[in-house]
Amino acid sequence: MSPTPAEHVFVIFGGKGDLAERKLLPALADLARRGDLGDRYVILGVGRSEVSDEEYRSFGRAALEGVEHGGLTEHLAYHSTKQGGYEGLRQRIETIEAEAGLPGNRTFYLALPAGAFGPTIEGLGNAGLNEGPGFTRVVIEKPFGHDLPSAIALNATVHRYFTEEQVYRIDHYLGKETVQNLLVFRFGNTIFEDLWNRDRIESVAITVSESLGVEDRAAFYEQTGAIRDILQNHLIQVLALTAMEVPSAFNAEAVRQEKIKVLRSLRPIAPDDVVFGHYTAGEIDGKPVRGYLEEAGVPASSTTETFVAAKLSLESWRWQGVPFYVRTGKRLPQKLTEIAVSFRSPPVCMFESMGSCLLNSNLLTIRLQPREGFSLLIDVKVPGEPLALKRIPLSFRYDDTFGKLPDAYETLILDVLVGDQTLFVHSEEVEASWRLFDPLLSGQEAPLPYAAGTWGPPKANGHMHPGNYS
Repeated sequence: MSPTPAEHVFVIFGGKGDLAERKLLPALADLARRGDLGDRYVILGVGRSEVSDEEYRSFGRAALEGVEHGGLTEHLAYHSTKQGGYEGLRQRIETIEAEAGLPGNRTFYLALPAGAFGPTIEGLGNAGLNEGPGFTRVVIEKPFGHDLPSAIALNATVHRYFTEEQVYRIDHYLGKETVQNLLVFRFGNTIFEDLWNRDRIESVAITVSESLGVEDRAAFYEQTGAIRDILQNHLIQVLALTAMEVPSAFNAEAVRQEKIKVLRSLRPIAPDDVVFGHYTAGEIDGKPVRGYLEEAGVPASSTTETFVAAKLSLESWRWQGVPFYVRTGKRLPQKLTEIAVSFRSPPVCMFESMGSCLLNSNLLTIRLQPREGFSLLIDVKVPGEPLALKRIPLSFRYDDTFGKLPDAYETLILDVLVGDQTLFVHSEEVEASWRLFDPLLSGQEAPLPYAAGTWGPPKANGHMHPGNYS
């Protein structure tokens, strides 16, 4: 049974924006439908638009059309920043709390462009909204910084007004049930934890691929690229959960500290261990698609990477000598997030005299999306003579057993409201990750071309990423 949040005001900066409409309101509606928001709460959208509470409720009903929302729209209200700025917002919140009899618990969700994070934090702090009668929490979307100096500066701004215990840096990948289950898979099943080290594992490969191109987001992507968009946050967080040591307890502080240790143990990335690419014209699902330089809004001289593959190494007792191959890109053959753990092959072949000698390593694939689940490839004997071996998967799929999994934002919003920071990113994680990838941004080579619908530049296969585990 989920813990029930305290009575609260949930403030969404960017209340009429795309993220609020597509993700936050539907997630809050599902929580309300299940009774996980309690009975006494107000969702306060904030933005520059001058709309009434009733007009915002109409916006909410349109966003949730056809969705059972548990009466969420009746809890919606709206405040325009044109009405007294942050002082006006503070007064509006206090009025709402007084009228509804709420105790002063407040969550501020920054569903805003990254450039607005710092000014919004300062506005909240200067208006005294960084503390209140009850709890005060602030949720910050990615990207957290554009590089190491900007991340350090943003952390400094945040910590000027909020303690780390109040800050929830959200990465929706960490809210996926299959990502959370990594901890259970590893630490709840000793058969795997005993094998989870350099003695038994040959390599680990993590893929986050997308079949889509930049679509209508060229202006954003030109300022971002594959490193900032996926590698520095989503992918490196999955790596940290995969490689971390056993935490002393299953709580936020213990889990986050073990993730920080992983990030600090990563060696600097050598130039020969990274490949950049950008997609050219090709085919996706049998349909022709154009190349990155032909996308609307992309300059013909662009050197922005749409693909990056790298070989990472950890200086740790558990993982010394085990390469971690990571890759992410757009216009790859399919949308996919998975971890492929390749175990060491048998040292000798005992079936050679019988004419069958397959020295395949066992391969464990943890699929985070889509078709979430696990698959372990093992060798079995084919019936009959002569002796022949065949690789088969021992598989499990979540939807076969549990049905539809909850959306990541549902999980993370509920965690914010009950004060659980386990699945959120600590300031030290942010800076440790940027320290690793910042040199790649400043010393980046020109991206190599790869045809849309392939797994990236040929140079990225083999040495940079042994096999396509899809």
